[in-house]
Amino acid sequence: MSGLKYVAFFILAVVGSGLIIGYLNVPGAWYASLDKPWFNPPNWIFAPVWTLLYVLIAVVGWRTWFITDKTDLKVLWAAQMLLNFLWSPAFFGAQKPVLGFIVILALLATIVLFIARERKADPASALMMLPYAAWVSFAALLNASIVALN
Repeated sequence: MSGLKYVAFFILAVVGSGLIIGYLNVPGAWYASLDKPWFNPPNWIFAPVWTLLYVLIAVVGWRTWFITDKTDLKVLWAAQMLLNFLWSPAFFGAQKPVLGFIVILALLATIVLFIARERKADPASALMMLPYAAWVSFAALLNASIVALN
């Protein structure tokens, strides 16, 4: 299988999994009824932002598996994916913003640790993860605000 096929596989797996998680954990009436902070973005913005981020995360995953040979980076990449995919079921599925906040803090810590370690092994991958870290930081602030307001 060529390198391009591996990249395509990672993109399809990550974006596809994200779409499935989103489909199975629709915000719905419960989320609409929550008090939200003034900086809460409109709902339509989340799908395109996450799709773009998932493409970047997938490319980084491919690079981590096929360019670097560091097992700790592979574990961190897989851990951030697991935590990423756990957040929606925790927050929306279980309707537990506090649980979602715990998950998102663990996710953010894992992303930051991944970037710090990947910076030396593959600086391009570390750079590609910065928008993800920024968005998850914003999402954590949003999650914490929802907890505080409700």
